[in-house]
Amino acid sequence: MAYDEYQVERIRQVLSEKKAPFTDRNMMGGKVFFVDEKMLCGIHIDKKYGDSLLMLRIGEDAYPTAIQKEHTLPMDFTGRPMKGYIFITPEGFDMHEDLEFWIQLALDFNPLAKKSARKKKKR
Repeated sequence: MAYDEYQVERIRQVLSEKKAPFTDRNMMGGKVFFVDEKMLCGIHIDKKYGDSLLMLRIGEDAYPTAIQKEHTLPMDFTGRPMKGYIFITPEGFDMHEDLEFWIQLALDFNPLAKKSARKKKKR
């Protein structure tokens, strides 16, 4: 398993508490959550870091402030950080209130986020 099921359940709990209608999928080596068919957040065990990282789509406007906070990292899968996305180390979302804060930041951006183009099915 490429993600921590306990952390997945914590994310589900926060999204349910916030009454955010969500779906989830196995993607990018972890579990990714979607609201309004747009990527919101996810969890995966990072090979470089060696532990679970919380991934969040917060947008480019919130990024400069968020990345200055303790326990944040640029989201970097390919050697180039993705704009508007961040990773949070486990110490940064260990407390329920911290996880709520980060997920709310992603939920605040979600209405502004663009949906990804759907890929055509191969026949």
